[in-house]
Amino acid sequence: MIPIVLIPARMAATRLPDKPLADIHGQPMIVHVLRRAQEADIGPVAVATDTPAIADAVRAAGGIAVLTAADHPSGSDRIHEALGRLDPEGRHQLILNVQGDLPTIDPAAIRAAAALMDHPDVALGTLVAEILREEERDASQVVKMVGSPLGQGRHRALYFTRATAPWGEGPLYHHIGLYAWRREALARFVALPPSALERREKLEQLRALEAGMRVDAQEVAVVPLGVDTPADLDRARAILAA
Repeated sequence: MIPIVLIPARMAATRLPDKPLADIHGQPMIVHVLRRAQEADIGPVAVATDTPAIADAVRAAGGIAVLTAADHPSGSDRIHEALGRLDPEGRHQLILNVQGDLPTIDPAAIRAAAALMDHPDVALGTLVAEILREEERDASQVVKMVGSPLGQGRHRALYFTRATAPWGEGPLYHHIGLYAWRREALARFVALPPSALERREKLEQLRALEAGMRVDAQEVAVVPLGVDTPADLDRARAILAA
């Protein structure tokens, strides 16, 4: 499969207005995400956005940007439209969805998600990291993956939840919202209505599980910093200054 990396980005954040264009050492945050994805060196990279200012910033940095509809309910829908515009011939059959608010993402993590697609039954690959901080075990904003270990840090995902799960002794895993899709699985996913558990937990990936799609997850050492607040932005600046 020939990979392509797509980065959905929009201006809708309320806690950090104009988030994709937030300055980090002279470059908009979305450009830092673009650079990390390019450093993964697994295929072409493009930003999918409904905002001309974001597209202009990406193009000014030498990147590829695709303008999409403004009413997409999720990043998955946005990258599906962008994929059709960029690759109507269907050359790219492996799609990496890298969130546009991860300016410190390790390029190796992107490659790790792509590597999960080595098994032909896997429709969707994602990432997890072991929860080490006690306060995160019960935090609803920290999404947990419940899965069966397959060896070498790989898991078959059985469920995702905001609750503390599974019960009993053993590690808990923090889900990281970076996805590798088979093209046909992405097309099937966006054609499905939101599922019952997806609506209840407010977790899009449950739609795939409820539809019978196989989801595998790879452990990585560090949860990448998602920038949602001014404090997160300050942290990202500090990390990228190092």
